[in-house]
Amino acid sequence: MAMVQGTFDDLGTALSTVTFVVVDLETTGGSPAECGITEIGAVKVRGGEVVGEFQTLVNPGSPVPAFISVLTGITDSMVAGAPRIEAALPAFLEFATGAVLVAHNAGFDVSFLKAAARRTEHEWPGFPVLDTVHLARQLVRKDEAPNHRLASLARLFHATTTPDHRALHDARATVDVLHGLLERVGSLGVHSLEELLDYTSRVTPARRRKRHLADGLPDAPGVYLFKDGQGRVLYVGTSVAIRTRVRSYFTASEHRKRMGEMVRLAESVSPIVCATTLEAEVRELRLIAQHKPRYNRRSRHPEKALWVKLTVEPFPRLSVVRTVADDGARYAGPFGSRTSAEAAVAAVHEVLPLRQCLERLSPTKLRSACVLAEMGKCGAPCTGAQSLDEYAEVVDRAVELLAGDTRDLLDALRTRMAELSAAERFEDAQVVRERLVALVRGTTRAQRLDPLARIVELVAARRSMLGGWEVVCVRHGRLAGSTTAPRGADPMPYIEALRASAEVVAASAPPMPAATPEESEKILRWLETPGVRVVEVDGAWTCPVGGAAAVRAELEPLETARREVAGFAGVR
Repeated sequence: MAMVQGTFDDLGTALSTVTFVVVDLETTGGSPAECGITEIGAVKVRGGEVVGEFQTLVNPGSPVPAFISVLTGITDSMVAGAPRIEAALPAFLEFATGAVLVAHNAGFDVSFLKAAARRTEHEWPGFPVLDTVHLARQLVRKDEAPNHRLASLARLFHATTTPDHRALHDARATVDVLHGLLERVGSLGVHSLEELLDYTSRVTPARRRKRHLADGLPDAPGVYLFKDGQGRVLYVGTSVAIRTRVRSYFTASEHRKRMGEMVRLAESVSPIVCATTLEAEVRELRLIAQHKPRYNRRSRHPEKALWVKLTVEPFPRLSVVRTVADDGARYAGPFGSRTSAEAAVAAVHEVLPLRQCLERLSPTKLRSACVLAEMGKCGAPCTGAQSLDEYAEVVDRAVELLAGDTRDLLDALRTRMAELSAAERFEDAQVVRERLVALVRGTTRAQRLDPLARIVELVAARRSMLGGWEVVCVRHGRLAGSTTAPRGADPMPYIEALRASAEVVAASAPPMPAATPEESEKILRWLETPGVRVVEVDGAWTCPVGGAAAVRAELEPLETARREVAGFAGVR
């Protein structure tokens, strides 16, 4: 089985590694808005062992009611010299940092702690919270205990401390109750924090019962497909540990509303084990494009990508097309929408007088000029006012722009934006900027994809976190295969076997790779990660210095900042 590095999201958090802080409060009453805390007691446990305790009396700033003193034994004289909550709360928060808060009837204790945080202007850390009452209601039968009060559960689980309404004593008793409940829930297959929190969440019983769909799945890296009763693919995902990740869809760790709907419809899960993480990511993209699952939001329609084409004819023009042909034309893209593709075309037209009419022009068949020629936006080759050679000079500049040489364009558009701003036409200046950003994004993508699409074969490897090597074979921008060489083994035989068995990939018309652009870009990101070594390359993998990527790196932060400011202004 191939081994790759996992993540906490994929693997879950083992209960044996979780730090729990079991807390109990004594207060002057039942309303956090009107009453104060008189005592905080807490016990920190990890792996079934106590690793720390916290206890302090608290001066509530008001008299302790007589019935509270009778119940808890805490009197005004006991709390008179105790710290105020302004000092006690920060000390407790520091003690509990990074832990899961546990309390018996947690809503009561947590509401008082949050109210204290608000009054003292401390930020509430947002602890995960586990309520032993809620958990006990699902795990303790009525014939075992008369109710789910702490005293009853402490007797059931043979707690070593008897609860007596003193905070630390009650917290110690709750620790024993917690351990008893964890033992029971563990027998039900709950071994991670995410699964445990499921029992105190709003996950429906019907959704929880779907846990059986993960039974028998491999805990190996790869892709998983949720399917309905008719075998239709509902959702495709990828993980370094398929079974663990699929099980998380039936627990509190899954918050997405659409995933809850998907799980209700799911009747089976099909796994596909992959040799490497890159292979899993690529397979996911291909399966999403193939099945177009209704619950996957991205990558469902790669065929809808658009390109900007500089046509091949006596007087070339820019056109938005869906395919790249081996016709000698220059292409930029792909673009995710027609809006962005047309914005890129408009950016070129902003600084170059390329014709914008749709007809095929002939140098021998003349016609009358259009409005754009009268506005100086076109040299009017249709009238004979611009010769083939003169128009070719404009076309050469357009070729440079689409090839990613955008420095001149950037300067020209900056000048144009400055002119518009000086005339207080700020919205028009912003439109010019947006067009420039769209063009630079498209030319950057084409500039990155083109070399990879031309490479007949590229073999690269990187160290696995568990030892050995992950090896991939890429042909014309498409992942043709991947494998792993185990720790201590000579990787070359594995590499040769991969090359011999990898998919035969036919060349495409650059800059379009033999895969979807999204797959090739994913491959590029993998190749560019630290530690990747190129083993073999049949072709040239290059990216020009000062190309479109450099301009994009300059523009993107400005565009992001503009959007953030616009978003802020919109909510004022």
